[in-house]
Amino acid sequence: MSWITQLIKRRRHRVLTQTLRMIRLHSTPFSDLLANMSNLLERYDAKFTFPIVGSVALANPELARNIIKYGHEVAVHGFNHVRYTGLSAEQQENDMKLAVDAFRKLAVSVRGFRAPYNAYAEHTPHLVEKYGFLWDIGIGYNPKYRSRTSPFTVSVGDHQSGFMCLPLNRWSDDLMIDSYGFDSRQIGEALKREVERARDKQGVVMFDLHPIRIGQARYVDALKETLEHGTKLNGWFPSVSEAVEQWKRKQVWKHDADFCCLLTGDIDTVTIVDYIKRIYQ
Repeated sequence: MSWITQLIKRRRHRVLTQTLRMIRLHSTPFSDLLANMSNLLERYDAKFTFPIVGSVALANPELARNIIKYGHEVAVHGFNHVRYTGLSAEQQENDMKLAVDAFRKLAVSVRGFRAPYNAYAEHTPHLVEKYGFLWDIGIGYNPKYRSRTSPFTVSVGDHQSGFMCLPLNRWSDDLMIDSYGFDSRQIGEALKREVERARDKQGVVMFDLHPIRIGQARYVDALKETLEHGTKLNGWFPSVSEAVEQWKRKQVWKHDADFCCLLTGDIDTVTIVDYIKRIYQ
């Protein structure tokens, strides 16, 4: 199923509104968005994990390298930004292999995966296992996993997965901004409430905050408020790989933190041209 077909099916009469919104968001250079985020993250000693679409990474070869240079993490977000639920098992594997090969070509290490749209077909977890990923951060968006408070495994055929999954909070920036029209203050309040719940359960909370939105000057203060509040509550803000490795070794959070907050954000477009290209996928 092509991107434009998916968009029309999901958003119908909002297609034009969404396209205009994305044009406005892309008027800010992507490097500025990442700089807005990186400056804050460095101040609070926090790490971000960016699942990147393989074709976008290849078209912007310095993007992933610069993210790693500044101490953050890169993950696989498919090669084309299409729903795996609309692909055959063979097509899914072809897309995943192309993505893995793209990062290998860029000499960028990737240890984790998130499917585009957090949409997983029955065969997808088998591929996550086959390609040797340490973790997956999209399966946990399924409502039956969102209430989890720690990393977990899932069934893959007749055994439990070798990779770890993490619960993904429903309060993504696209839900808050595109669907509910939240401003920066409202975004910050929603995220802080979820951080408090994680602290109360001494668990993990993970957000999907796309740089194209949360990196904008009018929204980035929400990230600042979340980092500030989480730090005061004795939270730990590692990359996903750091968190998974720590949990597998100790099953407690590093630095005697009361909870773990994972900041992730998909990069599926860098320019408006990337967005328009989806029509042909």
